Amino acid sequence: MSIEKKAMQRIEKEFKDMTSKDSLYSIGRDSNDFFKWNAMIPGPDGTPYAGGMFSIDIKFPKNYPFTAPKFTFKTLVYHPNINSQGSICLDILKDKWSPPLTVEKVLLSITSLLADPNPDDPLVAEIGELFKNNKFQFNQRAREWTERHA
Repeated sequence: MSIEKKAMQRIEKEFKDMTSKDSLYSIGRDSNDFFKWNAMIPGPDGTPYAGGMFSIDIKFPKNYPFTAPKFTFKTLVYHPNINSQGSICLDILKDKWSPPLTVEKVLLSITSLLADPNPDDPLVAEIGELFKNNKFQFNQRAREWTERHA
């Protein structure tokens, strides 16, 4: 069996797992490309992102799960670890990826990142500095962006 076929089986299993039970996340897939999904994640309660719904595109590599999928925010987010192109600075999407991880576990990690930013490893340095030096102003801006975009 080819690597791509195995990837397709794994992707299908994860899709069925996530859509056959109550999940925090809404998942859809591209009707023209089996390797593309979209997820909607709610902003975590108690954060400036609460009340927002955030769209994330997921692109699976042909050798999934041996390589991490690419997760990209489509919704603009004011966050030190997410840039304006939607790229996410998260270790499990890079050097800490391992095949047992699933899309649902990554979405949970992204939700945790929203709730607990890592300003010491920012993708957007200015936002990381603001988070560290003026959390009130950071929260205010993050809330404004959530209300405007999510």
